[in-house]
Amino acid sequence: MDNKVVVGGQAVIEGVMMRGPKAIATAVRRKDGTIVYRKKTLDEKKNKWFKMPFIRGVLALFDAMVIGTKELIFASNQAGEEEEQLSDKEVMGTVSMSLIIGIGVFMVIPSLVGGLVFKDNKLMANIIEAAIRLIMFLGYIWGISFFKDVRRVFEYHGAEHKSIYNYEMEKALEVENAKTCTRFHPRCGTSFLLLVMFISILVFSIVDFIFPVPDNKFLLIVYKIFTRIPFVPVVAGISFEIQRWTSYHLNNIIGKMIAGPGLLLQKITTKEPDESQLEVALVALKVALGQEVTNAVEVEN
Repeated sequence: MDNKVVVGGQAVIEGVMMRGPKAIATAVRRKDGTIVYRKKTLDEKKNKWFKMPFIRGVLALFDAMVIGTKELIFASNQAGEEEEQLSDKEVMGTVSMSLIIGIGVFMVIPSLVGGLVFKDNKLMANIIEAAIRLIMFLGYIWGISFFKDVRRVFEYHGAEHKSIYNYEMEKALEVENAKTCTRFHPRCGTSFLLLVMFISILVFSIVDFIFPVPDNKFLLIVYKIFTRIPFVPVVAGISFEIQRWTSYHLNNIIGKMIAGPGLLLQKITTKEPDESQLEVALVALKVALGQEVTNAVEVEN
């Protein structure tokens, strides 16, 4: 499997986006039951950076946000949920705002609370910081899981994982084969975010031991902003490499321990898909891999 082409994906509204070595494809089922897809060829020069350890983790995270947002909009339009198209500038604005809010809520605020509660114990401050971040993250995931529309996305998330496992098992990409696969995958994006929570304890603890932490509350806020935000890419890069390693070493006790929490989280973020959802996911996967499909129509959007 180490030499096999690695594919990744993302659930979207009534569909799935898949990323292959040379193309990204998003397949969506319209309200009339037909499947449509959009294919984007990847820039080979840009794509080579995705093969470089640590750097690829940072690029993958940012690229997933930008491309993921665009494909979500495409899927929403095709599924008949949205009428208004967003420009690339508007998409970048949406991603940037989401990134700022995400870092502020899940990185800076927990860090401030931890720093204020445990001023004289840097390690404990970072553990509390990570605990608050984890509770907020799990609470958010658990909360949205009760929404009907989100559950549909989680079902497509399960279809995405089953389809990728179907491919990794080197079986024909067919619904019957995908049905037998597990919906829990070690390279899942939500598992990656959970791993980020734990890796941040180590990275931010080292940062706090290197730099003096101010006692003044205002200076503490400034300190947290300027030491957390720049090191988010470092945390992401390390987390990506660890997750990638564990996905190939699930028979190893260490690999199991690292991957375990993320796989458990997928009991919430993935749901069992039906055959029609698996069909859509397999269309996206085949197109991303450059294979021919006969049960879907290509569209431009």
